[in-house]
Amino acid sequence: MFYDWITAYQDFPHDLPRVADVVIRRFDTETEELLSEGCPAFFAEGSYSTKFRIRVTGRRILVDGNPSRLNRLDNVFGFASVDDCMRVVNALLAEYGLPAMTKCTKVERLQDGGAVVDGAVFVRLDLTSNFCVGQGNERAYLRGISSQRFRHSIGYLYPDGNTVVWTPKGGEKAGRLVYPGNYNKAAELDAHLLPKVKRAYGEDSDEYLYVKGLRDWCASVGLVRSEIKLKSEFLKRECLCYWGLFDEQRLRDVHAEFLTVGDRLQVTAMDIASISEQLLSEGICDSMIAASRTATYAMEWMHGKTFDFEKSSVKTHRARLRQIGIDIKLPYDAGRHGVVFIRNVREVERTFDIPAPDFYRHAVVPRHLRLVAA
Repeated sequence: MFYDWITAYQDFPHDLPRVADVVIRRFDTETEELLSEGCPAFFAEGSYSTKFRIRVTGRRILVDGNPSRLNRLDNVFGFASVDDCMRVVNALLAEYGLPAMTKCTKVERLQDGGAVVDGAVFVRLDLTSNFCVGQGNERAYLRGISSQRFRHSIGYLYPDGNTVVWTPKGGEKAGRLVYPGNYNKAAELDAHLLPKVKRAYGEDSDEYLYVKGLRDWCASVGLVRSEIKLKSEFLKRECLCYWGLFDEQRLRDVHAEFLTVGDRLQVTAMDIASISEQLLSEGICDSMIAASRTATYAMEWMHGKTFDFEKSSVKTHRARLRQIGIDIKLPYDAGRHGVVFIRNVREVERTFDIPAPDFYRHAVVPRHLRLVAA
């Protein structure tokens, strides 16, 4: 398991440096007392057009972003510990002259139900892991697992078949506590990251070729990303929000529980061939052009067209189609005539022990910064 997103804040006992040219001041309209002073949120930019959101309000710093993605082209594999993620965050804060976030050592409960802490508080944590289901099996697996429930949530399969999420009502809208989902990583890279890198660096660049190779590797192993977003209410309820005051193994247990959704499922994947592909694969036609021409007769037959079977060309195409079980001389009946061919059927299995490819560029933890307690 590794971390894909972190949102956290910390209140400091001293004024914070001004990090922007714009300042927002809040006053009490009756007393004209200055209540707080801060800067609007801004995005700290890293290399490869990566961004991390930082907001300084009064004596509070809020950070929001993906530490595993900062200064990297991808985040197929990321940081496996909260401490490593916070080292990245603190290195970024140091660049702007802001104090480092620290671990909590104590929590003081207030009568109104709130709390005062001396360290960082997590508002969101995304727990992530990868597993492979074999090349070409991603959609079959996601379609199958969408029929399963997670706790009281219902699976929802996106129209493109590459993503499934679990929500209370079975739609896209997330619940209050967690937002779990699985998605096809190769399809996600192909749809989002690859076009972005191509625009930024060009099709012949080292960056584009690296991401393209990574996309191809994800497709070759059938990589599926499992991700569960833990929201503020869940983190508070489970006492997992105070950095340094909880056992990180509990987060791994939460993610492991989500992964058991696939344990009860047996998925079967099928390779489906079109008429032209079937004609070509069985050697009935010697070219795709010839196979496509013959397939056109079958499509016209399905739409009710009748043919002159005295013509030699019609006889030739009928003879080809009969070898794969289609007779265009008979009236078409959708209930009796099948025009889809199953090449093979296989069981889809999940594999979690996935070593990164040799060319993969791993995330580097900033070791020069020390994690300290308040």
